[in-house]
Amino acid sequence: MPVIVVANPKGGVGKSTLSTNIAGYLARQGHAVMLGDVDRQQSARRWLALRPASLPTIRGWDVHKDHLVRPPKGVSHVVLDTPAGLHGKRLDELLKIADKLLVPLQPSLFDIDATYAFVQELNERALAKHIKVAVVAMRAKEGTLSVEQLQHFLQTLKVPVLGQLRDTQNYVQLAARGLTLWDVAPSRVERDLEQWQPLLSWLEH
Repeated sequence: MPVIVVANPKGGVGKSTLSTNIAGYLARQGHAVMLGDVDRQQSARRWLALRPASLPTIRGWDVHKDHLVRPPKGVSHVVLDTPAGLHGKRLDELLKIADKLLVPLQPSLFDIDATYAFVQELNERALAKHIKVAVVAMRAKEGTLSVEQLQHFLQTLKVPVLGQLRDTQNYVQLAARGLTLWDVAPSRVERDLEQWQPLLSWLEH
């Protein structure tokens, strides 16, 4: 059972946006998907409550006293949305069950600084556990100085960079209705779907 963890110690970088859309893609492919919300804010769980019943099903999660996630029976793929400040024992618990770990990152100095040490530490620990780690830039505004700085930073990382997802209201408007890019007509989100192709290829291999 593939377990995909979305993590970054910095809050507000797009973890829930990435998690919900990954879950939506997998569900659209016919997989039995669980979206686990380890974040105290429960953003992904609230999003699930908004999701129309007519769409491909994404199941919720079970949490026990030790905070470990136990996927429901019959689940084939797990996506975990994690909290800001993730470290120590909580991170160790997730690394025990993770197959792939995706780090979303926004193009700001504060996000870059907070993420650099995390990615370096994570890469060393993940390699020992044979977990694949990759980074994806979120809310990137093309042609801005912040994106140029981010691109320079990404070149210093020793992990795959899966491209940039643009800053668009599509994600906001879809999330407010419990939807993903794969729940609407492709013509409405064509540019966004194109940006997701490297990420999807990484997820499937």
